[in-house]
Amino acid sequence: MTSKSSPSTIRTVAERAGVSVATVSHVLNGTRHVSDALRARVEAAMRELDFVPSAIARSLKQRQTHTIGMMTPNSSNPYFAEIVQYVEDHGFGAGYHVVLCNSNDDPRRQSAYLQVLAERRIDGLVLVPTGDDATVLAQLDGLRMPVVLLDRPLAGMRFDAVCNDNRAGARLAVQHLVGLGHRRIGCIGDSPATAVSCEREAGWREVLAEAGLADQAPEVQYGHFTAQGGFDAMQRLLQQPQLPTAVFACNDAMAIGALGALAQAGLAAPADVSIVGYDDVDLAHWVHPALTTVAQPKQQMSRLAVDLLIERIERRRHEAQTRALAPSLVVRASSAAPRVAAAAPAL
Repeated sequence: MTSKSSPSTIRTVAERAGVSVATVSHVLNGTRHVSDALRARVEAAMRELDFVPSAIARSLKQRQTHTIGMMTPNSSNPYFAEIVQYVEDHGFGAGYHVVLCNSNDDPRRQSAYLQVLAERRIDGLVLVPTGDDATVLAQLDGLRMPVVLLDRPLAGMRFDAVCNDNRAGARLAVQHLVGLGHRRIGCIGDSPATAVSCEREAGWREVLAEAGLADQAPEVQYGHFTAQGGFDAMQRLLQQPQLPTAVFACNDAMAIGALGALAQAGLAAPADVSIVGYDDVDLAHWVHPALTTVAQPKQQMSRLAVDLLIERIERRRHEAQTRALAPSLVVRASSAAPRVAAAAPAL
């Protein structure tokens, strides 16, 4: 009898169950039908021997680990936290484990983690990329695995991508503010500017130009896609000789930071300045005032990214696809018609 202090192997399990090594392998890997009686004997033997199958050994034989990697640029951003949850839930439901990495918007960290993920023998990668497009594409070309870009497509890419129409979403936000009667509408963007932020800023500029309001808009203020970045950018907008009556922030984290800057200056939204964000994170419903924002179809995007990745992993499709999903506007309490413009506060 094999001692439990010694590592059990597939052979010792077979001996304990009174079956062949091949039968144990079929039970573990699902490679062939095994009767319920034999399966029960094998599983009982594994429990008695505390047998833990080697995922690495199985992956070498099957050439698949049923593990996918996911990398985001900022795990503290509520938007990325939510899409990670959706990717992980859908991946797990499809039989795949998810290994998560955070690049912290640092291209060097992203490169290092890409190498780590490749060494872990993941089957594929869901990536929200960081850095210039050419560098990221060069890094991805060496991975030799399926990749799906989520949220941030890359120019000249040869990979699947799932995103939302950022320009159209920004247009919804600014058209809403123009429709309320706002004429001096500011914008808070990301710095260094990501393609996503540039597209949203472009939508802001387009609507202002169409409404004949471009010459009334204050200069864009930039801050990282964080609450602190939005707070700092809003403070700079409040130092303008003439206050904006409304501000479009290119993500919800910055919009929430902008609300904080207003409160610190003794102002409020929407009485003094209307605020509109982008993403519709769960927190947007709970801040005060509740945030008007552009909703990305986060769950649909995440599920689609996983589905596209598994199609490539399982070789059911070979050509790359790009899916751009439509955003929608969610109107809450942070936006309203403007009142008489207030004087700039002393900061």
